Amino acid sequence: MAADPIDIEAVGGSGIRAVDRIVEGVSTLEGEGFLVHRPFPSRALPQFDPFLLLDEMGPMDLGPGEAKGAPDHPHRGFETVTYMLSGSFEHKDSYGHAGKLNPGEVQWMTAGSGVIHSEQPSAEFRRQGGRLHGAQLWVNLPRKDKLMLPRYQEIPGALIPVARSADGRVSVRVVAGEALGAHAVIDTRIPILYLHFEIQPGASIEQAVPRSFNVFAYVLAGEGRFSRHAKSTISRGNMVLFAPGGDTVLLEAPSGMSDSLSVLLIGGQPLSEPVVRYGPFMMNTKEEIGQAIEDYQSGRMGSINF
Repeated sequence: MAADPIDIEAVGGSGIRAVDRIVEGVSTLEGEGFLVHRPFPSRALPQFDPFLLLDEMGPMDLGPGEAKGAPDHPHRGFETVTYMLSGSFEHKDSYGHAGKLNPGEVQWMTAGSGVIHSEQPSAEFRRQGGRLHGAQLWVNLPRKDKLMLPRYQEIPGALIPVARSADGRVSVRVVAGEALGAHAVIDTRIPILYLHFEIQPGASIEQAVPRSFNVFAYVLAGEGRFSRHAKSTISRGNMVLFAPGGDTVLLEAPSGMSDSLSVLLIGGQPLSEPVVRYGPFMMNTKEEIGQAIEDYQSGRMGSINF
């Protein structure tokens, strides 16, 4: 992180965290060749403890037969959080689990000791095409949970709590943590905050965050300000890293904008443990990575055969 934050609100006693820096996402291809926008990991930001990766899928408009996915691939040692905004994906795994993610739904997959996973556009979406948009976050697991049994939490959109400000100009979908009096239904292995805010032009919110958390915001649409002293706005595809020290963060959609600000606010308790990564394996030592590769190649993580 930068040595000198952009502003000093968090130092001035207001409790509002300063913005440490802005990270611009880069476009890359994943799986069979679908486009993602990735602010990290990168050389500039290898990770943001306890988070390992953030991918925004799309938004992209696809014609019939153009949708692509990520066929069979392994995971070990971390969690994947997939949040669909539009489009639909089907998934299967080597434990015999299968499901479908529609707009507004979340899958929180704890890979733990290892799982083979497949994520593909649903047959209907592949056939008809349409707009694809979503986000996938990778959350590190603490050393004690690296080899836990895999598990899934699939939350229908109707069960994800939604709250609104008193004036109705700020709404939030609470995937993890709490906001505006609403509490998430997802159980997390470590303390996590995952909030999707929609803020109308001219509105703002100061969201409480635990002082011990590392916290960032990612702009999905529109433009926003994240500091009272900011003169410029942050647009879609950019990640805002907040400096430590305060117990609230500011999210503001400036007046005069034509569109609302759509932004993910994500934070978590840092693990402060070593991270050794090799593709889809996230462990604490090189030896553990070697064991993960051996287990995968020998078939001990199973296969998808249905």
